[in-house]
Amino acid sequence: CSYLLIGFWFTNPDYADAAKKAFIMNRIGDLGFIIGLFIIIAVFGSVTFSDIFPKAATMHSSQTAFTVITILLFIGAVGKSAQIPLFTWLPDAMAGPTPVSALIHAATMVTAGVYMVARSNILFTMSPITMEIIAIIGLATAVFAALIALSQTDIKKVLAYSTVSQLGYMFLGLGVGAYTGAFFHVLTHAFFKALLFLGAGSVIHAVSNEQDMRRMGGLKGKLPITFATMLIGTIAISGIPPFAGFFSKDEILAAAFAHSTTMYVIGVITAMFTSFY
Repeated sequence: CSYLLIGFWFTNPDYADAAKKAFIMNRIGDLGFIIGLFIIIAVFGSVTFSDIFPKAATMHSSQTAFTVITILLFIGAVGKSAQIPLFTWLPDAMAGPTPVSALIHAATMVTAGVYMVARSNILFTMSPITMEIIAIIGLATAVFAALIALSQTDIKKVLAYSTVSQLGYMFLGLGVGAYTGAFFHVLTHAFFKALLFLGAGSVIHAVSNEQDMRRMGGLKGKLPITFATMLIGTIAISGIPPFAGFFSKDEILAAAFAHSTTMYVIGVITAMFTSFY
């Protein structure tokens, strides 16, 4: 479905290529995911959570099976949720119409990887090595995508890299064991990012399909409602109280602080980048 939605304007070769890129990169993640599932069947004899979790609880956490399974499942999440190194398909996926971007890239598709890790948290908790890897990759993605977003000029590309950065935040939360905080961020991000994408679509529509932000400005008087709604979305994603983004980022940063001061400091700096771009 995402392939068809991204390639909606299929007559443009760049857009068709963007759809293919998303398709192929997700296959890489799927390969890791499906091998992980096979190993789960080999170890636990079932892929039903209610069968796996009680068995996992009785096993010793140092077993390599947990590390192998969780890393393979995480590869699936990396492909689906656009983490380093499989993140380049997501900014290109902005080729689709803006409502599609709001649907896929804010609320539903890219957060599936985060949800999968949070849902199978017992397996991940049993493998501290994987948890550390998830936290490091998540943090690296958050910083890297935020730095790229600083220099983008296309209004939708900025939001695309912002999505990658926020997903990195969610994985940082998962990696430091704040499963609830990470999932809370999934929910808050779904609302403010969808709002920002729809606002961006409204702006693009109003300025005759121009997406270069350097050619925009002074639209507050022309688009008062879009101005108000986008401002709310921007304050929320920047993590300014009393809006939702503040509380979910705060949960993740609190858990990161308990885990490692360095991760906390980098996380705070990344949050500052968010408000800047």
